[in-house]
Amino acid sequence: MKRWIIDINCDVGEGVGNEAEIFPFISSCNIACGGHAGDVETMTQIVQLAQQHDVKIGAHPSYPDRVNFGRQVMDISKKELQKSIQKQLEDFDTILAEEQVKLHHIKAHGALYNQTAKDKDLAKTYLEAIQKYKTRTLLYIPYGSAIAEIALRQGFTIWYEAFGDRNYNSDLSLVNRKQDDALIEEPEQVLRHILPIIKEGHVKAVSGEFVKIEAKTLCIHGDTPSALEILMYLSQELSKHEVQLLQ
Repeated sequence: MKRWIIDINCDVGEGVGNEAEIFPFISSCNIACGGHAGDVETMTQIVQLAQQHDVKIGAHPSYPDRVNFGRQVMDISKKELQKSIQKQLEDFDTILAEEQVKLHHIKAHGALYNQTAKDKDLAKTYLEAIQKYKTRTLLYIPYGSAIAEIALRQGFTIWYEAFGDRNYNSDLSLVNRKQDDALIEEPEQVLRHILPIIKEGHVKAVSGEFVKIEAKTLCIHGDTPSALEILMYLSQELSKHEVQLLQ
């Protein structure tokens, strides 16, 4: 009998405070490192907590925009953006060194993630900023994206990511959060959404059509109101469908 293995990640350190509850149900996390949320204290606490639960640790850099939680595109120069991303990662690196922990991956946050998926120039700017991590860590990026094409060409090691609690448009962009159907909050609906992604390599878009997709890691946002409920449900149900969590 075929079995599928999937990583489940959460964006954490963003002020919700539910990390201790959700960490038993995930295999990797993306820790806000000062751009849209987070500071030395929160980064340190959550790195330590992740260690306790054997959760792989990732950095979650963003546009430097705490006011809008990194969810709006910023009018910022290439130099300023790269300087900010590098500062966020350097601060996070310092904490990882103190805690003697290895960085597993880097995943951009919010508008930076979404824009690098379609804007080749911004994707190049972002990849240039994290160039020194190319040979020692993974990138979580979306399938079929501009950044995926460029990152692979430049020699980065990537994991394709899909979203378990977000609906997709037919071009694999995420449905805008301002729309009523952007979020998937019912655990049963999340399961129905992700099983075709994991097992069949396609996702049902809001248009009703099925679109090709690949994913080695699935994100459930830590600030989705039902995040804990979703994760607990998946931990019970995935094994019934021959899917197991990456160790």
